[in-house]
Amino acid sequence: MAVFLVSYRHMTLSTTAGKNWFGRTALKGSLAIWLAIGPATLTACACLLGSAEAASSCFVYVGTYTTAQSKGIYMFKFDPASGESSAPVLAAEARNASFLALSPNGRFLYAVNETDRFDGQPGGAVTAYAVDSRTGSLTLLNRVGTRGAGPCHLAVDPSGKCLVAANYGGGSVAAFPVRSDGTLGEARSFIQHKGKSVNPRRQEGPHAHGVTFDSDGRFVFVPDLGLDQILIYRVNAAEGSIVPHDPPFVSVAPGSGPRHFVFHPKARLAYAVNELANTVGVFEYDNAKGVLRHRQTVSTLPDGYAGDNTTAEIGVDPQGRFVIASNRGHDSLAVFAVGGDGTLTLRGHTSTQGKTPRNFAFDPSGRWIWVANQNSNSLVLFRFAPETGTLELAGRTINIGAPVCVKYMLSKD
Repeated sequence: MAVFLVSYRHMTLSTTAGKNWFGRTALKGSLAIWLAIGPATLTACACLLGSAEAASSCFVYVGTYTTAQSKGIYMFKFDPASGESSAPVLAAEARNASFLALSPNGRFLYAVNETDRFDGQPGGAVTAYAVDSRTGSLTLLNRVGTRGAGPCHLAVDPSGKCLVAANYGGGSVAAFPVRSDGTLGEARSFIQHKGKSVNPRRQEGPHAHGVTFDSDGRFVFVPDLGLDQILIYRVNAAEGSIVPHDPPFVSVAPGSGPRHFVFHPKARLAYAVNELANTVGVFEYDNAKGVLRHRQTVSTLPDGYAGDNTTAEIGVDPQGRFVIASNRGHDSLAVFAVGGDGTLTLRGHTSTQGKTPRNFAFDPSGRWIWVANQNSNSLVLFRFAPETGTLELAGRTINIGAPVCVKYMLSKD
């Protein structure tokens, strides 16, 4: 089953600097080093974002917090050609299955169980499921402990052999081997973060909050909200383990609270959304050395906004022209244009038509975005114009209790 693959036409464009949209302005002098396009960067845009030509109907999986209105992971079918969707069904009953990750081949789905105890021991868990490519149904495979409280995010490396989970409550990170049948082995690596930062309420200790592999799968990046650091680990996919890199982290401004992190699909750039400061940080990425260099920080909020807000998610459109961040409080998506040098310019804000937008995600065609509004129990669909970055309400809302995360898988029709 071919899922989440970039077409050969897109591959050719991505590896030919002269034809890339950055080519005229960015590939000059020293900038050519970090904006040069290479095959190693392709996996970032391949993950969960199939080419527009290959777009067909897909299954949408929604991770949720357990409430009176939600029992676990939900699924519905979505047609990118029409924007139509089926009614959601419960795909797997699971406690606080908030964030989800799919294996690169689309055969397996993994969910954190954001709890403080698992099997009578302190810590949360990660659950593995087999995916039926024709029906989208999930079959439980196994569940393993994360050895830390409140796991909130996870990712699978590009080879599909290593899964890493971030424990927010425990302030730690764990790495697991993924077997050929999709099941998870016990944690091969467990690393406890240490320290604190300047916010006495939110940064009294470490709070690992995200997991992002680079396109080569050699390094994995873990933003820690409590430390104001993005920690960097070297990956041994064959063993399903990680070790601290040298340098072991990059720091952000005190009080920023880095939450999630994403790579640009076509250039050596990366973006971090900072929950407490309501900002997005722009970084140059040296993929050979696994090193980040801070380049810019921009606000996610309109000038003059004085209400409460924290950011949640960050994403880059498949063409790499726009970066989007979600605001909780202002309840909006902030859209930024990516300049020729990789820096960001705010284009505007779009209401998410709900409360507390958490995760959002582009569909495989790159022309639709589902937004998970946690506190209004709704998923809202927007049309995305890849040429202009414009978001337009599509008139589709799905009611699901406390939605947190959205993931797509192309269906095998």
